Amino acid sequence: MDDVESSGFGSSPRDGPSFERGPPLERIESVFTIHELRTEDERLLYYGDPRMHPERAMRELWPVFREAGYEPQLTTRHGEYVLVAEPIDIGIDGIPWTNIVLLLATVLSTLFAGSMWYHNDPLASPTAMLEAWPFTVAILGVLGIHEMGHYAMSRYHEVDASLPYFLPIPTLIGTMGAVIRLKGRMPNRKALFDIGVAGPLAGLVATVVVTIIGLHLPPVVASPELVQDPSSIQIRLGYPPLLEFLASVLDRPLYRNDPTTSVNPVVIGAWVGMFVTFLNLIPVGQLDGGHILRAITGEFHETISALVPGALFALAAYLYYVGGYSLQTVFIWIFWGVLTAVFARAGAAHPVDDSRLGTGRVIIGLVTFGFGLLCFMPVPLEIVQ
Repeated sequence: MDDVESSGFGSSPRDGPSFERGPPLERIESVFTIHELRTEDERLLYYGDPRMHPERAMRELWPVFREAGYEPQLTTRHGEYVLVAEPIDIGIDGIPWTNIVLLLATVLSTLFAGSMWYHNDPLASPTAMLEAWPFTVAILGVLGIHEMGHYAMSRYHEVDASLPYFLPIPTLIGTMGAVIRLKGRMPNRKALFDIGVAGPLAGLVATVVVTIIGLHLPPVVASPELVQDPSSIQIRLGYPPLLEFLASVLDRPLYRNDPTTSVNPVVIGAWVGMFVTFLNLIPVGQLDGGHILRAITGEFHETISALVPGALFALAAYLYYVGGYSLQTVFIWIFWGVLTAVFARAGAAHPVDDSRLGTGRVIIGLVTFGFGLLCFMPVPLEIVQ
């Protein structure tokens, strides 16, 4: 039986040790009439009725419970309102084995994928994968720092968040990125904004550093036999304005028109960081851009988010019908058009305190979206046989 403590209004369990750790009952009863108290494991359950609109009651009660170390949620059970208070736990419980296993798997998958950029065959010589370690460090570095930006700001605002989960996938870069899992509701727009913006900005700083390092490393040269092999595949990358700018300032070549020579794979890792930054800043749903937009514009974000899938589908159609690119090349925007439609339908986070942001954060948000545009490329990559 889950219920280990139960009482009617005014009976002795009201003074029990569990509820002594919670907020003072008189503060709760100023906005929520309590009929019954129960506990489930470490959760405190208050059965009763709000004295005002439920959303307003939650806004009033949220800081009261947070001050006592609990996160409240108002729900219903059998037609009755129940205020469920769960202890806040923003630490790491035990060894995060899932995170570690996924990280190790992503190390292997990026080493395998990175071998291709160094023109090695990992199937013929598995130890050749080790030569791709700079590529792996670059990829995991920019992705990991991006997610740790979210994690650090989540801890700052006392929002429970997991460590990053890396996603090993057999793609051209060996991964689909990394994610963290947020639990509970956002306390206010400031927390939503800070957590959303911290990842792209932290990841972008790491990406610029990796770009500078990669541009100073020697290029990779393919053998004449490999270039002339009719079965070989050539991958053409589109370079975003930020990468073009850094290469120009540093006076480093990008080897666009030389089929035998390409940039160092560390630059490919930086390219991934820029592309991930742009994708995450798409202003829709639970993406970083969706969090930032929701924090800045409030409910108006739904109107903007609804336009995003159509814009991506239009981009794919333009590239296919006007630009003459293959369906394989433009499919990435079709895929993201579908994905953002799903994200838009799911919606963004709803902070408990929906007060407006200050001007400073709004400016930072607009600048961050500007950085996202500098990471945009209409044709990210093109495969030529």
